[in-house]
Amino acid sequence: MFELQLLAPEPLVESASDALMDELGAVSVSVEDADADTPTEQALFGEPGMPAPKQAWQQSTIKALFADEAAAHEAAALLLAQDWAEGLVLHSVSEVPDQDWVRLTQSQFAPVEVAPGFWIVPSWHQPPADATHVIRLDPGLAFGTGTHPTTRMCLRWTARHAPAPGREWSRVLDYGCGSGILAIGAALHGARNIVAVDIDPAAVESTRLNAQANGVVLSAGLPDLARGAHDLVYANILATPLKLLAPLLCAHVAPGGHLVLAGILERQADELVQAYAPWLPLEVSDGEDGWILMTARRGA
Repeated sequence: MFELQLLAPEPLVESASDALMDELGAVSVSVEDADADTPTEQALFGEPGMPAPKQAWQQSTIKALFADEAAAHEAAALLLAQDWAEGLVLHSVSEVPDQDWVRLTQSQFAPVEVAPGFWIVPSWHQPPADATHVIRLDPGLAFGTGTHPTTRMCLRWTARHAPAPGREWSRVLDYGCGSGILAIGAALHGARNIVAVDIDPAAVESTRLNAQANGVVLSAGLPDLARGAHDLVYANILATPLKLLAPLLCAHVAPGGHLVLAGILERQADELVQAYAPWLPLEVSDGEDGWILMTARRGA
């Protein structure tokens, strides 16, 4: 593989990247801040749920991979010849050493302990000796691998509040299930009749596959699958959709049932309390790295 590197001003980044991928045969394209690790480095990405302040850095490095050196040089020549490409600068074309990309990717993911004895373990690792509850989950397209604070807080809550044997949660809803990790965690702590829903069909399929890999029985589908009241309702999404979904989610909480919400920043707590006040009294139950977990319980 050969890597083509170009320097691009902000207005040209999107056009150049699209041309490399769609017309010039690049295997992959990535964009980085050309001023990274210097005094002029810029923060680009905004908070979750908010648009980025800009589409690219003031000066970006575009890296495009090609199968051979000739293809990389040809792509550079064709791109720089375009009328609109004035300001693009060819930095280099260099060979990229062969690597075992699968092994390299796997090395970045280790088992995660979310509560004492409760572990999320990728399939290529052995569970720790002291693990009492284990979720087998590999990184994939759907959100929810246990590495994000919002997921960890939901799973911690599950471990801390799991009913005693014989008093298990009889109906559970995971709304916006992503990988299905919260539904699976509830099942491992004795929950039954679990429904996991998401607007993304890829997330629904990911949930089904992950449930099967963990020996968990659940129903996964689009949001219209969610019906009736449940002893436990999870929603790990973001603050804005959580506010819009307040009446729907609260309607799914049975008498004596719990509502567990995540994807909320500390500064958004009051907004959520007000949004849910007509139905349930939310409170902050946990916090980590600027994120909070909010929960409520309906009276019996």
